[in-house]
Amino acid sequence: MAKYNKVVLAYSGGLDTSIIIPWLKENYGCEVICVAGNVGQDAELEGLEERALKTGASKLYIEDIQEEFINDFVFPTVKAGAKYENYLLGTSFARPPIAKRIVEIAKKEGADAICHGCTGKGNDQVRFELTIKAFAPDMPIIAPWRIWDIKSRDEEIDYAQAHNVPIKLTRETNYSKDMNMWHLSHEGLDLEDPANEPQYNKPGFLELGVSPEQAPDQPTYITLSFEKGIPVALNGEKMDGVSLVKALNKLGGENGIGLLDIVENRLVGMKSRGVYETPGGTILYHAHEVLETICLDKMTQHYKQKLALEFADLVYNGQWYTPLREAMSAFVDKTQETVTGEVKLKLYKGNIINAGVTSPYTLYSEEVATFDEDEVYDQKDAQGFINLFGLPIKVKAQLDAKRNQK
Repeated sequence: MAKYNKVVLAYSGGLDTSIIIPWLKENYGCEVICVAGNVGQDAELEGLEERALKTGASKLYIEDIQEEFINDFVFPTVKAGAKYENYLLGTSFARPPIAKRIVEIAKKEGADAICHGCTGKGNDQVRFELTIKAFAPDMPIIAPWRIWDIKSRDEEIDYAQAHNVPIKLTRETNYSKDMNMWHLSHEGLDLEDPANEPQYNKPGFLELGVSPEQAPDQPTYITLSFEKGIPVALNGEKMDGVSLVKALNKLGGENGIGLLDIVENRLVGMKSRGVYETPGGTILYHAHEVLETICLDKMTQHYKQKLALEFADLVYNGQWYTPLREAMSAFVDKTQETVTGEVKLKLYKGNIINAGVTSPYTLYSEEVATFDEDEVYDQKDAQGFINLFGLPIKVKAQLDAKRNQK
């Protein structure tokens, strides 16, 4: 192995990155500087510095990038309506801002290399490394899971115990989790078999809310206000993006909103089963889509839906810092110029029920759409429209009939 003097480690305090600190020092003889990006994982940051230093790091940076995460990554993705196989991309768009900040600190510290704890089976290794390549194309990258002798999470725990690395989990509760302000993911253990139902009602399984069965018997009404596709107020109260997402997480979680159990197609080729909690994000996506139904014309709305699939692929695959993603975001921003208004929703036992939508830019005309008498729509016009619209069908049928007579 090469020898490095100083390595910057993407550090979460979880099992993987905790044991990587002594592993790096043993195998590279280097100083290890840890960087944790605060994207709203709250309690996971408590005691993080003490654990990092105790495990052998020389220092820990805890970088607050919550506002950047929400405003520059989450909201642009919501505006695009981008979902990857119904997954709301909670881990996907958190990695680029974290990796970008790690590169900045690595340059500041004069580091020889950057290290991450992503497995060789996952998507995150791609997301981290593509971002590093975008900002430090010549920086060496160390990915222990691709080169060390450890083969399982059980062996990781053995290594941690042998090296007196403090960890918070046990072999029985060793779900692989990722948490940020937007979501919480659960993978591993019983979830590896898609035949097993997630233990939603087991105490401690869900962390951002409750199951629909445990939600209140009375609905909760909320009103979200948007300006140019960006949520700006909840129930009439102006809020910054971070505060608004946190408030929606609380309301959504209390009402059993935002649970997703899927088998998704990973970038590396395998199928993987995961359970996601995204209470506030699920509400935001829903509300934004409702508002667009009255603010976008048909052609724009339909084309944007096609683009959303490609946008989601780019985010999922870690290709945020690419010319195509930037160009797509420019298109999306143009479509959002009139996506301003208010959406009222009813939250009830895991359901989001539409309760009204208004916009000063609405394209919905009650005068045109009414079933009552009107003076603006001449129904006789429909006959000519249908004749022209159906002309190819009619001509084909006529010619087919002539050919069949021969």
